[in-house]
Amino acid sequence: MTEEPRLSAREMIERLEPALSRARRVRAVVSLLSGLSGTAFMIALWTGEPGPLPSRTQVVFALLIVACLAWAGYGGWLLMRRVPLFATDRVIAAWIALAASLATTAALATMAVRRGTGLAPVLGVGGLFVAAALVLTVLTHTRRAALLRRARELRRTHPASRTHTSGN
Repeated sequence: MTEEPRLSAREMIERLEPALSRARRVRAVVSLLSGLSGTAFMIALWTGEPGPLPSRTQVVFALLIVACLAWAGYGGWLLMRRVPLFATDRVIAAWIALAASLATTAALATMAVRRGTGLAPVLGVGGLFVAAALVLTVLTHTRRAALLRRARELRRTHPASRTHTSGN
C-alpha cells in the first residue's frame, strides 16, 4: 500500500475541485466510444446474418448489446458529472464488469452443456474473469469507504469549508 503525503485538512479539502481530472475524462470518453462502437458492431453482426438465428444465439447477441450499452451509459454518465465522485465511478465500473463476466460465463457454460463440448475450459476461463471482477469490486468498495470516511473527518475538522460532494 502506498502512503500519500500528509496534508492538512484544509489542503485536502482544497484538492477536491469540482471538475473531473483529465485521466477520468479520458476514461469516460474511451468507455463511451467503446460501448457505442461495440453496440454498433454487435447490431451489425446480428442484422447481417443471412437467415434466422436460433433463439439462444439471439439471446447472447442481446446480452452483449446490453453489456456494451452499459459501458456506453457509464461513460456518458461519467462525462456528465462535474463533482468529485469519491470512487463511485469505479464502484459502478466494477459492478458492470462483474455482471458482464457472470452473464457471459453463464451463457457460454449453457452453450457448452447443450452442445456437449468441454465445460471445464469455459468455467476455468470464465471463473478467472469473474474472480478478477469480484476482487476489483471488493477493492473499489473498500477504497470508496475509505474516501468517504476521510471526507467525513475533514468536514468535522473544517465544517465551514464544504465542497461540492452531491452525496457521493
